[in-house]
Amino acid sequence: GDVLGPALQTSTRATGSIDILSIVVQMIQMGDEGHNRNRAGTLMLLKEWLPSLITSGLASSDVSDVVSFVSGNDHFFLNLVMPACKLMTRAGNGVAGSTVVTTMARNGTDFGIQVSGCGEQWFTGPAQLADGLYLGSYGPADANPDIGDSAITETAGIGGFAMATAPAIVRFVGGTVPDAIATTRRMYDICVGENPRWALPIMDFRGTPTGIDATTVLRTGSLPQINTGMAGKVAGLGQIGAGLVTPPMECFVAAIDALAAAAPR
Repeated sequence: GDVLGPALQTSTRATGSIDILSIVVQMIQMGDEGHNRNRAGTLMLLKEWLPSLITSGLASSDVSDVVSFVSGNDHFFLNLVMPACKLMTRAGNGVAGSTVVTTMARNGTDFGIQVSGCGEQWFTGPAQLADGLYLGSYGPADANPDIGDSAITETAGIGGFAMATAPAIVRFVGGTVPDAIATTRRMYDICVGENPRWALPIMDFRGTPTGIDATTVLRTGSLPQINTGMAGKVAGLGQIGAGLVTPPMECFVAAIDALAAAAPR
């Protein structure tokens, strides 16, 4: 708004660069998984801004409003996690023949993926309904199929892939703590590697599973696990819950078919 944007611009310029990925490193060791739980990340970001906000010359009431707004939304840091993850995965796009998934996104109707070896080409299937916990009296009949760009977090190796580090998230998306740990273990089976910088304490500081391999998804039948918010299917209703969802297998079949067709003969 008229206060938040200018205030954060002033604070960021005064602070200098803020290492978003460094905050991610810390927050996944503090119980956040980077998609549906960003509480520690949001507070660490606010910590970076606070000194320059206080000395910015802004009215104290404006500073108070900014701090209240940011600290009052545990998902605030997700707004920066997503573009950081996109820049990471974008760097891996365009490698000839590569089956690594570089984008996952959904628009409430379709779910689409991109794989490195096919560049900007999309492979789509129907968006799925999430399975999870609903707010208030809402239920499955009120939910829209999965929607949003935030699955870029799982594409980069956090979110649902780092559920083991965020046991409290099961109170938000459903399931049990053993389920969360088992999910992370299962994601290692469909990834080409691990990110040692994003170390999971409960996994003896093993790096998060990173680099979804579309071929391995087909071979194992195991789909990427996404933590997601559930939007109401009536416009303006907003979020009605949170849960777990996977892409449709059709996306991966189509991607591998396209790579096979493009392979030198």
